Amino acid sequence: MRRRRKLRKDRCGLGNQNDLVSHLMKDARASGVRLMAPHLIIVGGGFGGLSAARALRGTAVRVTLIDKRNYHLFRPMLYQVATGLLSADEISGPLRSILSHQENIDVLLDEVTGISPRQRIVHLKHRDLAYDFLILATGIRYNYFGHDEWRPFAPGLESLDDADVIRSKILLAFERAEAMASTPQALEEVPTEEIRRLLTFALVGAGTVGVEMASTLAEMSRMALAHDFRHIDPRTARILLYEAGPRILPTYPEVLSLKAQRHLESLGVEVFTNARVTSVDSDGILVSGQKVPAGTVLWGAGVVASPAGRWLGTETDKSGKIMVEPDLSVRDHPEVFVIGDTAHVVAPVRNLFGIKSRTPMLMPGVAQPAIQEGKYVADVVRRRVAGRAKPEPFWYWDKGDLAIVGRTYAVADLRFSRFAGFAAWVVWAVVHIYFLIGFANRLFVLLQWGLDFLTKRRRVRVLSEEPPSAQNLIDPAA
Repeated sequence: MRRRRKLRKDRCGLGNQNDLVSHLMKDARASGVRLMAPHLIIVGGGFGGLSAARALRGTAVRVTLIDKRNYHLFRPMLYQVATGLLSADEISGPLRSILSHQENIDVLLDEVTGISPRQRIVHLKHRDLAYDFLILATGIRYNYFGHDEWRPFAPGLESLDDADVIRSKILLAFERAEAMASTPQALEEVPTEEIRRLLTFALVGAGTVGVEMASTLAEMSRMALAHDFRHIDPRTARILLYEAGPRILPTYPEVLSLKAQRHLESLGVEVFTNARVTSVDSDGILVSGQKVPAGTVLWGAGVVASPAGRWLGTETDKSGKIMVEPDLSVRDHPEVFVIGDTAHVVAPVRNLFGIKSRTPMLMPGVAQPAIQEGKYVADVVRRRVAGRAKPEPFWYWDKGDLAIVGRTYAVADLRFSRFAGFAAWVVWAVVHIYFLIGFANRLFVLLQWGLDFLTKRRRVRVLSEEPPSAQNLIDPAA
């Protein structure tokens, strides 16, 4: 009789009712505990923001990561997407996928429009969020020095969309020159001036991005595209690199700057120093009062921080970076932290071997400071939540600077050693492969580099049927 009743319960779906109730109560308790935990908001999914988010795994805080893009981007290799060597998915990854195993984190696709620090509220386009802790890792954007009207004619390289636009811009310049040279009228009288303008690429700013783009463009025109056209010779393309200062790579030791310039010139790049660009339009640029016709202009002359300083109403430096305390918090707002390119950080430094420098250093705008700052701030928050003593002030483990100047040439400043050439390129390659997100990305990039080394070809050279943004950037009057 008892066995029949049990069978009836099972058939009616009631046999596991106690288990179901127990499971629901467990979930409710877990949700309650989660809601009672302090809420930490991270704005920005770049190197700093992602480093902080990962370091907070298992911490008793609710984390919300906000970014206007749904992916993390490995920006040091973005120029390789812009020049067709790598595809976008090989240097990026969805933030949700990267953080999918962290149960205490939510990823929110939205854009911050302001912050009310007294009320501890972050204002988004579609909602407002309250916070107990806030980490700002909003990064930088290119500085057109009060001439934002130049942006449509001279795009900067900040996102995957920018890389797509620039790649289309470069490829269309060659295609248009080929079409112009192949017309029946051109057989009688080739419009050489216009073809020469289309095949002139002007890069404004000779920092790391400008040098990387110039060297890659030179190799692309002289190797990858050399035999693909019938009416033009891509090897005649002019690559012009302009720097307002006295030398390229101004943050590197002078000896490395000179070596980089010599190698660029050996590739056919024309380098101009002490050359300030004063105007940009659809026909080219104006440099020191002289008009330089160019079909493609790319911008990398300077950067400015995000408007985070204005949101907080706090002290900033001349480039808009927020002045922070030794623990990377904002003065009068100990619950707000600023890291990466958003922060003006002067901190003690140790070299690759852990030897402490005598003088503090202003943190450069590269990945390593942002990654280390993100981990440090996560530790500060973890200690506060647990009621433990705060850590020592932030210090930077300086691993040196690396810049690539061609397919097998780079410059390396490791502080205790400075060198250039193939050995520096190997160091650059190993470091960048190591910090790529995901094993698959590392494998694909290694294979693609190997293929490029053997064939001297570019894999990503397909133009979409209608690239409106690229078309408009090439010919804004169209």
